[in-house]
Amino acid sequence: MRRRIMFLSVGMTTLVVLAFAIPLTLLMRSAASDESLKNARYRAEAVAYYVGEKNHTPDEIKTYIQGITSQGPGRISVRLADGTTLGDPPPGGVPTPKELPDGDDDGKGPPKVSDASFRKVDDGVATDVSVDTHAGPASVCLFLTVDEVYEGLVPQLLILLAASLGVLILSVVGAEVVSRRLARPLEETARTAERLAKGDVDARAPTTGPAEVAKVGAALNGLADRIDEVIAVEREAVADLSHRLRTPLTALRLQVEALPDRDRAEELNVQVNSLERTLTAVISAARRPQREGRVPHCDAVAVTRDRAAFWEPLFEDQGRELTLDLPTPPAEVRSSAEDLAAALDALVENVVAHTPDGTPARIILTRQPAGGVLIVVADEGPGIPLGAGERGRSDRGSTGLGLDIARRCAEAAGGRLTIHPNLPAGSSVHLTLGAP
Repeated sequence: MRRRIMFLSVGMTTLVVLAFAIPLTLLMRSAASDESLKNARYRAEAVAYYVGEKNHTPDEIKTYIQGITSQGPGRISVRLADGTTLGDPPPGGVPTPKELPDGDDDGKGPPKVSDASFRKVDDGVATDVSVDTHAGPASVCLFLTVDEVYEGLVPQLLILLAASLGVLILSVVGAEVVSRRLARPLEETARTAERLAKGDVDARAPTTGPAEVAKVGAALNGLADRIDEVIAVEREAVADLSHRLRTPLTALRLQVEALPDRDRAEELNVQVNSLERTLTAVISAARRPQREGRVPHCDAVAVTRDRAAFWEPLFEDQGRELTLDLPTPPAEVRSSAEDLAAALDALVENVVAHTPDGTPARIILTRQPAGGVLIVVADEGPGIPLGAGERGRSDRGSTGLGLDIARRCAEAAGGRLTIHPNLPAGSSVHLTLGAP
């Protein structure tokens, strides 16, 4: 983003500089040429006036030409009325002098001098002036090469180039400042949107910078606040509904306990207990802190170690050995700490409830190459029957709700739950959780 803004700014500045520099260069070139030809005309006319003023000898004219030549650029030559050429003529020689019109003066005034004419000669420009002398018309020629015509233009162009480069450098600096001012809030706003997409509803965009960027940040913050409100309202509604269900559930339990058929009452009581556990799980999920966000995450290593510490006293009382195999660094997974803890509790409780005292168990957590983790809860008990992971099905006297809780946790985290037999005895439950 910042590079694009800088590129556009510098590109526009370059076009503007070129739009001014190219015409200005042509104008400076034309001005230098006009100034050189103007000075050439003055000098040629000065020689013409000297030649036509008195009856100077050729040697005097040569001496004068040498003095004028030393005062400026160019080669000066004079063609006298008798065809003699004095000085340093240009390539092609000095042209034949023009006949000047007769005047009304008495010969006491300044000599008659024609208007200067300019012609291109090879690699230069010749300035020609005709003058009327006592012996007849003479011609003065001042020849300038191309370098002499544009003398003094190079320093001016260097100054123009330096000024253009200075403007470009200032534009780069200005573009950097402007791009930072524009891009930084936009980049922070983009990062905020990414954090919100990952479930971090605490993320807020900056409301600084240009008005348009600040407006986008404020709109994104309003959306984040609205997400908080929707999550809170939804969870409160679910929790309220769950609490309302407790009243008829309690009445149902009382009616079951009042049944005269104790076997039938016990059977129904198991179902009521299952319903109560499910309702409790719903209330717990609804009461979860709303700041957890749409995509929760937690450290699977820390949660596993915490739940193992919780179950360790019971394992010691029953003479069991609980082995942990956990990696040292944290392992983030796409599940809340409460859901993962409930899933682990269900799996460990399944081991405690359905294996004899003294049966060892182990929990192994490994990172997956594609991200996420694999948690294995294994024991050396009688094994888990086929279909035990389905809700309401278990050949060991339970409802299957614990394994179903773990399964739902895995699926919500982008993973799955699988049951594997450990031959010749025992079983292991594989809980795969995706990365946040």
